Amino acid sequence: MTPTRLPHSRVPESRDAPSLRWGIMGPGWIAERFTESVQAHTGQVIAAVGSRSLNRSKAFAEAFDIPAAYGSYEELAAAPDVDIVYVCTPHTGHHAAAVMAIDAGKHVLVEKPIGLDADQARDIAARAEAAGVFAAEAMWTFFLPKFDVIRQILDAGTLGTITTVVAEYGEHFDPSHRIFNPDLAGGPLLDLGTYPLALVTEVLGSPRYLRAVGQPHESGVNAQLSAVMQFDGGAQAVVNTHVHNFTPTAATIVGSKATLVIDGPFNMPGAFEIRFPDGSRLRHDEPAGGHFEGLHYEAAAVARAIAAGSTQSSERTLAASIRTLEVADEIRRQLGVVFPVPVTLLPSKENHE
Repeated sequence: MTPTRLPHSRVPESRDAPSLRWGIMGPGWIAERFTESVQAHTGQVIAAVGSRSLNRSKAFAEAFDIPAAYGSYEELAAAPDVDIVYVCTPHTGHHAAAVMAIDAGKHVLVEKPIGLDADQARDIAARAEAAGVFAAEAMWTFFLPKFDVIRQILDAGTLGTITTVVAEYGEHFDPSHRIFNPDLAGGPLLDLGTYPLALVTEVLGSPRYLRAVGQPHESGVNAQLSAVMQFDGGAQAVVNTHVHNFTPTAATIVGSKATLVIDGPFNMPGAFEIRFPDGSRLRHDEPAGGHFEGLHYEAAAVARAIAAGSTQSSERTLAASIRTLEVADEIRRQLGVVFPVPVTLLPSKENHE
């Protein structure tokens, strides 16, 4: 029988979550968006910010009315007025920054990707478990109310047997953007492609077969890649990501009973619908939004998990983060994409956040 209505989101109001004192490690663009969203929609406290440039930390603190600013990551990790560190350094620094915070006894929320590869993600998971602290990847899509509805739909078997997942994400960037810097693990895979790959592995798990093709960029990074995957049971997935221009950033999950079409950008707040073979449709409508409208959900979910004594997030488990990076690792292996040795986190006058 065709369902007549969709489930409701079970995500609580972000402002009702217990309050934590957050430290921002790396005051760049995503740190600004996170802070704006958290301060506007939650009761979380942004207590401190740390950078390799004290002037930059002070400027960020002044802009967002943050009481403490530190001129090194080490000082932020050791700060007594911080419960959890939000790591948003460049990708090449995620692992070292997370380890530094964990070693200081702090919980960590690490911007995606949680590491450059699956080994780094496994190391963070092992260290956090040994220290008894919370650790998660800030894959904010999976914390959004709409994705809770999608998860209920999948769990209920409304789509039937999943046969196909297709997802893509492309953007245009100014030539000066760090995504074109090989020394910072540039290229679309970790910035953009992580979203399609995370969706595919969330829905279908780990592929048993993968074939990738790529296109180089004149800067020395990968410009575009596509991958086709097959999974146990025969399901298939196709992903594409590139830095050439903006795309719809659409995603489709096809099942034997129905097809779920997520409006683009699929990784942000917005609508989706289920389409049935008889022509009927069920639509989940919500205002389209961006980081300001969506990042607060992950902060609130993390605060609730920590208050409940959990060391992981059910919305994005560490095993799920590792699984996504395992697929990314295989894509890089096939394409010959090699990331640099991670940068150190020593105090420096240079600013790469």
